[in-house]
Amino acid sequence: MNARRHGVLLIAAAALLWSTGGIGIKAVAEPPLKVTFYRSLFAAIALMLFLPTKRWSSNAAFIGSIISYAACLTAFVVATKWTTAANAIFLQYAGAIWVLLLSPLVVHEPMRARDAVAITVALGGMALFFVGKFESRGMAGNAMALVSSFFFAALILSLRREHHASQATVVWGNVLTSLAVLPFVAHDLRLEATSFGILVFLGIFQIGLAYFLFARGLEYVTATQASITGMLEPICNPMWVFLILGERPSQFAIAGAAIVLTAIAWHTLTGEPAHDNIRPD
Repeated sequence: MNARRHGVLLIAAAALLWSTGGIGIKAVAEPPLKVTFYRSLFAAIALMLFLPTKRWSSNAAFIGSIISYAACLTAFVVATKWTTAANAIFLQYAGAIWVLLLSPLVVHEPMRARDAVAITVALGGMALFFVGKFESRGMAGNAMALVSSFFFAALILSLRREHHASQATVVWGNVLTSLAVLPFVAHDLRLEATSFGILVFLGIFQIGLAYFLFARGLEYVTATQASITGMLEPICNPMWVFLILGERPSQFAIAGAAIVLTAIAWHTLTGEPAHDNIRPD
């Protein structure tokens, strides 16, 4: 297996873990900032215990990656609480467009027609996947999802640029997130046993392990490839709904999933020029 395929598999594994977030966050009967605090706290503790190195950098890109990480996590949890999970996930992955447009400027990766085609087709497939689930209400939540999409794109680009400090970004990004929201939740830190268990899982696996795998994968693939492969998250989300709640996906969902998978496979298997796989300086 070449390095690029290895990177794609790492990001696909991260997307699979991310996909448990929608149903997990909805299952916790706690305010969004409290969910954000505990999820990042548990992630930070686990990462500090198990990561062998946590290299720190002091340049602007590294600081930006930590801030983007914290803002992305917080905005997505708030969006998922304020609007439907479908709206939140779909609008966040509109960030793939930001990645496509900004990659030439930030990480000096060329914009190619095949990237634009793959993103357009994948977003079209995602739209089919959520037919009947989009809602116009919860506009504040939709706006937060768009904010999350911008910071998600900024995180992808900064991790790609600062690959040598990616582990530190994941660790300190969770530390910053938990510290930033602590003043807003310190008055009530109590958790029921069920909520505690769900948040431990979300922190350690859905956030901590997932972002660690994602950062490692970004060392071997372009930012655009990473954002396209990450679209596995929204099509895996209903799989958990089916397995846990028994809700069968619609025909639109099945067709949309097939389109997204086809776009990802086509973009991955058609390959990229060798110079695109070089880690950016």
